[in-house]
Amino acid sequence: MAETAKTVIIEEFGGPEVLRIVEREVGEPGPGEVRIRHKAIGLNFIDIYQRTGLYPLKLPAALGMEGAGVIEAVGEGVTHLRPGDRAAYASAVPGAYAEARVLPAAQVCPLPEGISFEEGAAMMLKGLTVQYLFERTHPISKGDFVLFHAAAGGVGLIACQWAKSEGIRLIGTAGSAEKCRLALEHGAEHCINYREEDFVARTREITGGRGVPVVMDSVGKDTFDGSLDCLEPLGMMISFGNASGPVPPFNIGMLAQKGSLKLTRPTLFTHIGDFETCQAMARRLFDKVLKGEVKIDIAQRFPLEKVADAHRALEARQTVGQTIITV
Repeated sequence: MAETAKTVIIEEFGGPEVLRIVEREVGEPGPGEVRIRHKAIGLNFIDIYQRTGLYPLKLPAALGMEGAGVIEAVGEGVTHLRPGDRAAYASAVPGAYAEARVLPAAQVCPLPEGISFEEGAAMMLKGLTVQYLFERTHPISKGDFVLFHAAAGGVGLIACQWAKSEGIRLIGTAGSAEKCRLALEHGAEHCINYREEDFVARTREITGGRGVPVVMDSVGKDTFDGSLDCLEPLGMMISFGNASGPVPPFNIGMLAQKGSLKLTRPTLFTHIGDFETCQAMARRLFDKVLKGEVKIDIAQRFPLEKVADAHRALEARQTVGQTIITV
């Protein structure tokens, strides 16, 4: 009899109510694939984008991009993992919301013994995102200012720590005094409560009127124009998410008018698409965690059966730090 696993799927796009748990056949890994039994699963905003159809998937579809567990079987050609190995991943192929799954092996990484399964599940997509933002997107030097929106979120708290460990002066934004306190505790030099202060004016004040060389913005529609206004001449706007909705079309001439600004819209999955690059990025992230320069704070846990509640909390911005789904 074929082995099955509880798996969260959607058969239509919509709110958290469209999430369904079904028993699905797991199957054996083919060439270049592995089968992993999850110990913990990560929760990310991209899961919501896919559930709502902002990032369309072919239906029915399984959700979830990040997890950690034990390798049960490997397919032909897989040499960096063996059955019994601890592993963690961020994958371009959804399906992590499951007790077990088969997926391409290239982006599955051996998980060091010093990092727990829960930490591994919570850190891969978000931590690798921070790694490419700070080290693979635009040159950032020690002492530079960076403006980082949503600084108390899952990516944000890792970014605060990463910046501090590299001597980068991170100015965060967050939506409450409590979230600002968290960002400051994790290494932000400043944190602006955007519900009480104009983040553009405050950023200009902090930088002596000049602005910052780099803005990292995962909020999207609500902060895009203001983010551009925070940049110094020749500054780089990194728009890497759409938590408030997609950025509407705009006149590219605006970049010239505001100081010959640069704009990029990267995605993690381009950076980790190459096997060697992905594994090297993961080793860099693991090293940061093992040295204690980055701590993975898991603030919320939801069982797989309560995945809809996890989505509601994330969408309502009721979460801080990392959130995992337990199996």
